[in-house]
Amino acid sequence: MRHIITLVFFSFSLFTFSQSTALSNVLRFDEYLGFVKKYHPIVKQAELVIDESQAQLMKSRGAFDPKFEIDYNRKTFKNTDYYDKLNGAFKIPTWFGIELKAAFEENTGEYLNPEAYVPEDGLYNAGLSLPLAQGLLINNRMAALKQAKLFKEQAKADRDIYVNTILFEASLVYFKWLQAYNELLLFENILENADLRYSGIKKGVIVGENAKIDETEARIAVNNRRLGLEQSKVKLMKAALELSNFLWLENNIPLELQPHIIPDVNSEPIIDATFNINTLQTEALTIEEHPKMRSLDYKLQGLEVNKRLKTNKLLPKINLEYNFLSQTPETSSSFNTSDYKSGLSLSLPLFLRKERADLKLAKIKLIDTEYEINATRVSLENKVTAIKQELDSYIKQNEITSEMVSDYEMMLMAEERKFQLGESSLFLVNARESELIDGKLKAIAIQNKFFNTKAKLFNSLAINPLLN
Repeated sequence: MRHIITLVFFSFSLFTFSQSTALSNVLRFDEYLGFVKKYHPIVKQAELVIDESQAQLMKSRGAFDPKFEIDYNRKTFKNTDYYDKLNGAFKIPTWFGIELKAAFEENTGEYLNPEAYVPEDGLYNAGLSLPLAQGLLINNRMAALKQAKLFKEQAKADRDIYVNTILFEASLVYFKWLQAYNELLLFENILENADLRYSGIKKGVIVGENAKIDETEARIAVNNRRLGLEQSKVKLMKAALELSNFLWLENNIPLELQPHIIPDVNSEPIIDATFNINTLQTEALTIEEHPKMRSLDYKLQGLEVNKRLKTNKLLPKINLEYNFLSQTPETSSSFNTSDYKSGLSLSLPLFLRKERADLKLAKIKLIDTEYEINATRVSLENKVTAIKQELDSYIKQNEITSEMVSDYEMMLMAEERKFQLGESSLFLVNARESELIDGKLKAIAIQNKFFNTKAKLFNSLAINPLLN
């Protein structure tokens, strides 16, 4: 069941709007985005990307964890102990493929292989295993750890993109709500003027100063304004419900915007401060610092590691193992070069088709990502440049519509004065008023597009603002 919770005048401490907001019933843009960033489920979901990367990093580090191994075998048949073999080892993997090893071996039995004979108290050995070709400079463990570290950094960049996207979508909805509210205020004001005009004409009809048809025409105008007001109320209600989709509290509790909560009609300074528009418009482009570019760069570095690993796989496997042997490990001098166990192994596929194919695939992925980086860089640069030019255009459009609305108001006032003096008709007054309504609606729509374009600039640079 969806929780219906009022956004202001809370009697409990879960909600912490500012005192001024609570008293005025105004939901400011920065406060709204602050709640979206802090509580929205998709924002929390984006944080899971970081948790996943940390888990991957821990997993890759696990390949370097020390290991303790025990191997025990025994065979008894017809009251004869064929063999009883115990082998225990402690291994420590290191960065450059070297593996340190300490082991204990104890073997007894009637039919024990002669090479397995050891002293009665067992035999201790300590040594290392060293790859001389494949696996020395880079191996699966090293590559996995490097890629996990890069993935963690890439996840942070991707998280910033996810959070920015949800804040961008939330911003567009707020601007839509603000536009609907401004239209509601416009129709409320226009209806009030139409009602006053209608009342005056009705009185004029009674005393014979106005014709009956003027009363009919004035009533039509009132109903038209009333119809516009009702439509704006529906539009505001739908916008408010859409805004509610972005409002949440802790513990995934959704909120529903109450009818008495209104947007801040003077939001432009707050929008500019929240998006840091002035800095974004004046500073030179820093596309390389864009989260998308950083994410692709970390991806490229990860592919470079993979390419190095695949290149290393072309080398033969040459493993050298050397172990010092001792019956008395507590005496360090007992380990000497005269008692040892060593070995050398060599392995190399004749055609290396699998290894060469893996390397080719790694190079293809690398080239593909380089193409993606170049295309993304140009796309972001052009997108940001276009949005900045669009912002400049909307500044001029706002100035033009402001001047037009001012002129429409002057024309309406002049027409009403002429009507009072009997030099004009109610039809012309209503026509002037309709032109004023259209002009103001156009100004509100352009303001909405202006705010949307600012949000697009904010989104194109994938900024993650600090919000309270």
